[in-house]
Amino acid sequence: MSEPGDESAVEVPAVPESAGPAGWPLEPDEARMRAMLDAVLDRIVAHVGSLAEQPAAATEGAEDLARSLRQELPETGRSLDELLELLFEVAVPCSFNTAGPGYLAYIPGGGLFESAVGSFIADAVNRYVGVFAAAPALAQLEANVVRWFAQIIGYPDSARGFLASGGSLATFSGLVTARRERLPENFLDGVIYVSDQAHHSIARAAMLAGFPDDNVRTLPSDDQFRLQPQTLVEAVQADRDAGRMPFLVAASAGTTNSGAIDPLEPIAQIAAEHGLWMHVDAAYGGFFMLTDRGRRAMVGLERADSVVLDPHKALFLPYGSGCLLVRDGDALRRAHAVHAEYMPPMQQAADLVDFCQISPELSRGFRGLKAWLPLSLHGFGPFRESLREKLELTDWITERLRRIDGVAIVVEPQLTVVAWRLELAGQDPAELDAMNRALMALINDRKNVYLTGTVLAGKFVIRICILSFRTHLDRMQLALQDIEAAIATMREEHAQDRDASTTAC
Repeated sequence: MSEPGDESAVEVPAVPESAGPAGWPLEPDEARMRAMLDAVLDRIVAHVGSLAEQPAAATEGAEDLARSLRQELPETGRSLDELLELLFEVAVPCSFNTAGPGYLAYIPGGGLFESAVGSFIADAVNRYVGVFAAAPALAQLEANVVRWFAQIIGYPDSARGFLASGGSLATFSGLVTARRERLPENFLDGVIYVSDQAHHSIARAAMLAGFPDDNVRTLPSDDQFRLQPQTLVEAVQADRDAGRMPFLVAASAGTTNSGAIDPLEPIAQIAAEHGLWMHVDAAYGGFFMLTDRGRRAMVGLERADSVVLDPHKALFLPYGSGCLLVRDGDALRRAHAVHAEYMPPMQQAADLVDFCQISPELSRGFRGLKAWLPLSLHGFGPFRESLREKLELTDWITERLRRIDGVAIVVEPQLTVVAWRLELAGQDPAELDAMNRALMALINDRKNVYLTGTVLAGKFVIRICILSFRTHLDRMQLALQDIEAAIATMREEHAQDRDASTTAC
């Protein structure tokens, strides 16, 4: 028994019998780690190897399945085999097959296997790269990726940027940077200009950045669904005459609806003349700058003040890969940098970067490895060739669709989105929209491809978006067969309805 006040004699609790690597389940030994990886790898290889045979989408009964998977807080664990069975046999199959060759919806994301390997390495080594001092070499590898992206779009060496979880967060940070560069502290008179085809992430970023909804001016697009420069000039002048503060125009380099590319060079000139920050949403189209056709279509992109890219789109990385690039790298620092006594000294060298000083995140993992590893393994050459193939496949399917009687190409493809619809005589606009929705469902029901629709100029249209590195001519031929078969069914039903109507008369 120790005497009162004798701190040297404080009793120490006994060491638990389970303490130490041998008895602690959160610290598996080498044999257990290898066994886990072998079991997971078997499942993943089988899954990826069968992507082409899996349905393009299979979400029947999804709501009931989701509800059946609700569970209470578990106190004890389950076996890895049981959990892998749940994931690969139950949960994963009930989804859009976004990694497969038949996923032609929205803007596909391919999911490079090498990127998954990179993510595993990054998570396993668990290094922190938000501050340069914590992992200098790894921070530099991620900075290399950002610099490569800047070079692709034609930015100077002074540009800076960061990798984000996706285009929405990158857009938000870009808009905040523009706000701090172009507007005073009381920024509520600042006005943002977008076309009616702009991605909704821009309006959401404006809302999150504190702008009233009415401060986002939505301008009508032209017959090719592009922002009209003269309309922009007139809107800017009207707002300035009304005492408001025009400060940002957001152009698109590949819209979600139709893949339209705004006239970037004229918009850049207007922005320069009127003191606007030019932001470009190139989440879908930006990496087509690797191709000759893409560079011709996006002249002026290099003049933008900020650009958003999504490597999980046209660079085929897994979902959760976005990037913001800013021409004036110091603007990013001015918008994001803060000081705290507990932080280590930040980099002052112009060629080194603390990502926490130029982005919204402090806690972040080694996000860049899932881009750096595949790009370093392959170089950019295979990515360039794959993007060229997607452009050629788009030309191929567009011309085949054009040959089908009654099919209208609503807007000529500018990248790899084809917007089309079936138009049969004797139907009013509402009937045509309903017919095309039904037609799309017939195509998707075959499960070889998955298409989505949208509304352009008040009309429902069917979209084909070709972007997966796994999509080749054989899948597009299969898509054409399904489209032709579905149209034949639709024509037969239309003829029967017409005959029934005539008989009734």
